[in-house]
Amino acid sequence: MADQIKTNTVSKAVYKTIIFLICIFLAILSLFPFVVMIVNSTRSTYQIQQQAVSLLPSTYFLNNLKILLGKSFNPLVGFRNSLIISVGTTACSLYFSTLTAYAIVMYDWKLKNAFFSFIMAIMMIPAQITIIGFVQMVYKIHMTNNFLMLILPAIAAPSLVFFMRQYMKPAIPPSLIESARIDGSNEFYTFNVIALPIMKPAIATQAIFCFVTSWNDLFRPLTILTRQENYTLPIMVSLLKGDIYKTEYGCVYLGLTLTALPLIIVYLLLSKYIVAGVAMGSVKG
Repeated sequence: MADQIKTNTVSKAVYKTIIFLICIFLAILSLFPFVVMIVNSTRSTYQIQQQAVSLLPSTYFLNNLKILLGKSFNPLVGFRNSLIISVGTTACSLYFSTLTAYAIVMYDWKLKNAFFSFIMAIMMIPAQITIIGFVQMVYKIHMTNNFLMLILPAIAAPSLVFFMRQYMKPAIPPSLIESARIDGSNEFYTFNVIALPIMKPAIATQAIFCFVTSWNDLFRPLTILTRQENYTLPIMVSLLKGDIYKTEYGCVYLGLTLTALPLIIVYLLLSKYIVAGVAMGSVKG
């Protein structure tokens, strides 16, 4: 009996060690491209051409930054524009998607299931199809170079509605909402003060995904923003592939590093909510 217990203990220890080593390997594999990108932003074009992958930083960071700023690349303007669009898009997506999911879960109305099925059907439509009509509309109403044309469409986010609904069904008991209504709470107060705080893990999880998606978006801003002072960071980085910058690989990596830095900060601030949000959102209701 004692030998069997000892064998089980050793087996569990070996199993945990293997899992731990696999996790370390996957973490290194995920972080390696970011490390190479940051290191290459401190190296010269010649060094990168001679050895593309290196883990030892060089001394050309300030030189790359000087060249980058001298080529109409303004990281502060790009950061400001990207931040305005990303924050606005994330706020609209999260609030209105949660509100829609709340209406689907907490209200009993005749076409509720049909409405949810319609939302699921919209998820199947590629964004490249809808963008054509959207761009034509923006140009016809003369709203190009207006950030609202990139923020307001985020109100309709079917995938977020689906995730919020899946999270809300097990997380918020209908009896809690009914109790608030009996106590005289109006619907918007109940949603904003009672439901939203309970949804914090799901909101934080989706905030990361929404912010990252909006921050990295190149296609939509490129079709609507035509003035240089309105360019986002991804647009500015895409210009680094032009003829003027094609040999300045250090500048390209530096531009990519400046673009990725805010995303890393947002992830570090909200990452503690990811596991709880995804785990609860995966529960079927």
